Amino acid sequence: MNLSRAILITGATDGLGLALAERLAVDGADLILHGRNQAKLARIADQFAARGASRPRTVTADLADLDQVRRMAAEIRASVSRLDVLVNNAGIGGGQPDGRTRRTSADGHELRFAVNYLAGFLLTLELLPLLRASAPARIVNVASIGQHPLDFENLMLEHDYDGTRAYGQSKLAQITSGFELAARLPADEVTVNSLHPATYMPTKIVLAEIGHSIDTLDQGVTATHRLATDPALADTTGRFYDRTRDTRAHSQAYDGEARLRLWQASLELTKAESPLC
Repeated sequence: MNLSRAILITGATDGLGLALAERLAVDGADLILHGRNQAKLARIADQFAARGASRPRTVTADLADLDQVRRMAAEIRASVSRLDVLVNNAGIGGGQPDGRTRRTSADGHELRFAVNYLAGFLLTLELLPLLRASAPARIVNVASIGQHPLDFENLMLEHDYDGTRAYGQSKLAQITSGFELAARLPADEVTVNSLHPATYMPTKIVLAEIGHSIDTLDQGVTATHRLATDPALADTTGRFYDRTRDTRAHSQAYDGEARLRLWQASLELTKAESPLC
């Protein structure tokens, strides 16, 4: 892969997203960095430029508001002629600093499902024509081995709410939807893969919730960077990785009926129009 190609990273102002952006900047990638705080994004872009890297483009959106996701996608489509890699990285954990009680997004959806899954689902569909026009392109979903099966009768967890369950459900939804999208796309156009980058990296979310880390941030960056750039994975699609190991996700992700049900529910919840059959 030509590393000067355009790469969009969501949640790029700290943690894994920022560290991945720093690695890709060294490679010479043409970066588009997403965050919620424009001032923080501007400082990061200035720092990259001061170190001799190309100054990244920056885009802002609160992923708890799907209208902002649509606006961001439109801004990207209007400002770049190609997009070679989309890294859906932004998300919130199962507890602190976002709380353990049930909260809802601007659209009325359970917050963790909305931010961790629905925003990325909508952004992916909004940018899919641009990705396909830039073939060969890649979609990388930063998920987790912490997965919980989806209860389609209680998808918004209005009953028996638990933050860890909500997080695990949102991450399994990412993986399951990724498998479905991969099955609908020719691998020589766009590949779609998901991964658990590392366990309890020293990120803001992890430190706020459990107070210590297990794996290093560099381990997570290496695993994610590999899916985004490794030429050996050019035709690999529809897979889930634990760090760099090809492994199996929760069994529900391989259930064709569940995958289709999630796909249809996601289109309805986001009011998206699928560019695919």
